[in-house]
Amino acid sequence: MPFPYKTVLITGATSGIGLALAERMITAGIFVIAVGRRQDRLDALVEKHGADKVAAEPFDVSDLDTMPSWVEHIRAKYPRLDSIVLNAGFQRSLDFTSPSTISLSSVSAELTTNYLSPVHMVTLFLPHLISLTPSPTSIVLVSSGLAVLPLPRCANYSATKAAVHSLAWSLRCQLSGPESPHTHHIKVIEIMPPAVQTELHPQQKDLVEAGQDKPGIELERYMEETWADLVGEEEKEEIVHSVLRDRLEAVEGPRKTAWAGFVRAMRGAGLRF
Repeated sequence: MPFPYKTVLITGATSGIGLALAERMITAGIFVIAVGRRQDRLDALVEKHGADKVAAEPFDVSDLDTMPSWVEHIRAKYPRLDSIVLNAGFQRSLDFTSPSTISLSSVSAELTTNYLSPVHMVTLFLPHLISLTPSPTSIVLVSSGLAVLPLPRCANYSATKAAVHSLAWSLRCQLSGPESPHTHHIKVIEIMPPAVQTELHPQQKDLVEAGQDKPGIELERYMEETWADLVGEEEKEEIVHSVLRDRLEAVEGPRKTAWAGFVRAMRGAGLRF
């Protein structure tokens, strides 16, 4: 079964793709640990579905200092946790033709939330996931089509998602390699959405003022195909919506071939990579 996980933690579960994934999983009988900053929305999710189907765990994923103790709390409270979906993120515009308009603190915050937080969370949850062997476990990283085809307006966001995409490749390679049989039960899945109509864009003042705060496809249309790919009979390492698939494959196909050859060569030479 491609998605056999029974207890799933989802960050960014109070809106958009994170919330939609949470509700799909709850409906499918998966116990969801919903993580987000907005307590009222978490409470509403629990009230809607019941505490026997979903748990609210408020946390700011950008708080890297307290993350280790929070992860220990989660591991102790939910010992059957077998999958983490790292979805939280935000997007801001950068105009390098007008440097004075760029908030460097916002740039740092975007990097922390979108990339450093997943790196920290993967590292901190891995001992728990490893301990569940041989039961199947997974790490699901939500990147973006902009990881491959960057949008100049949101250069930093695109770069953070490119970093997540690269991380997914390397993490998958390490955990599935012949050098690490103790981690073969951990699958790395990457979800690469196109532009989707969520709160990601209306939170950006410049897009609202330009009347461009609702780009992309409807959330429900996106989720229909994405959920089908996630739970379908064919196991997929990357979940790419059909509106993006051909364009990304034109870039990624040759790159994946080169990557596979590189990995084989490095392993054949007995080199650390």
